[in-house]
Amino acid sequence: MATAHWLLSALPSPSRDQAWLEWQEHQVTMLPLGTLFSAVRIPGRLVAALTSCTGAAELDAFMGQVLGGGPVVCDPRHFRYYALVPAGMPKRRQRAADVWRAMGVELLGLGSSLGVPQVDAVECTQARASYWSVPMDSAATLCSPPAVARLIAAGRRSEDPGMEE
Repeated sequence: MATAHWLLSALPSPSRDQAWLEWQEHQVTMLPLGTLFSAVRIPGRLVAALTSCTGAAELDAFMGQVLGGGPVVCDPRHFRYYALVPAGMPKRRQRAADVWRAMGVELLGLGSSLGVPQVDAVECTQARASYWSVPMDSAATLCSPPAVARLIAAGRRSEDPGMEE
């Protein structure tokens, strides 16, 4: 429950009740990025290139392992992962962002929003637009930016083995 309250604190207080209602009715609510947390959108093909796994559960376990248990939202319909990172990461990683963008990776911060599933939506089902690939274990616990950067660099190398960092 503390995690849900923390996530919703990204919204102004009058909007929090509406977000709770959206979670109950639609299992997802839009939260603004760049204040409490930001997100790194990672194409699923980049993740799949790093492992022989193809099933959602195996890919989710892989993400949990390589990101040290940091929270990750998955959009299975578009096969994208959203690693939740500290709010300032997009600003601090601008140089990397240009290289990453060419790979389909986006740093999402101020001015962006993310559809965040209910905290108990932890399995991929056809009924869900998104779910927690790696659940947020406690409020304010986020992915380590260096771990996210290593994942992206490994994905880049696996897609183009001849490239140099």
